[in-house]
Amino acid sequence: MSTFFLDTGYIIALEASDDKNHLEAVQHWKTCLEGPLKVVTTTYVFDEVVTFFNSRNRHDKAVELGKRLLESPTFELVEVDKELFVEGWDYFQKYEDKRYSLTDCISFVLMQKLGLQTALAFD
Repeated sequence: MSTFFLDTGYIIALEASDDKNHLEAVQHWKTCLEGPLKVVTTTYVFDEVVTFFNSRNRHDKAVELGKRLLESPTFELVEVDKELFVEGWDYFQKYEDKRYSLTDCISFVLMQKLGLQTALAFD
């Protein structure tokens, strides 16, 4: 079974037909679905995704997508607890030369903890 980290930009590209990466994301996603699949993300990424659609007057899309993710048997949502937050914050502070968001840093730390090598992302 392939396990991937699912990033905000990838989810948005899959779901927003006007996203510049939409066609590439859809084509790539189809190849991912060819075998057993598990995708992991954090509550912070989930928040970014539903906030993105809601802030663009697409509340219905935000709710529909959120429900679809939460109900999917291939989707694992990892809650950002205090420990993961602090580790992500430590990572964030170490890389002043990068433009990583705190959410990205938390994602990197989680990937390291889970031994994940691949993130579905566009940044």
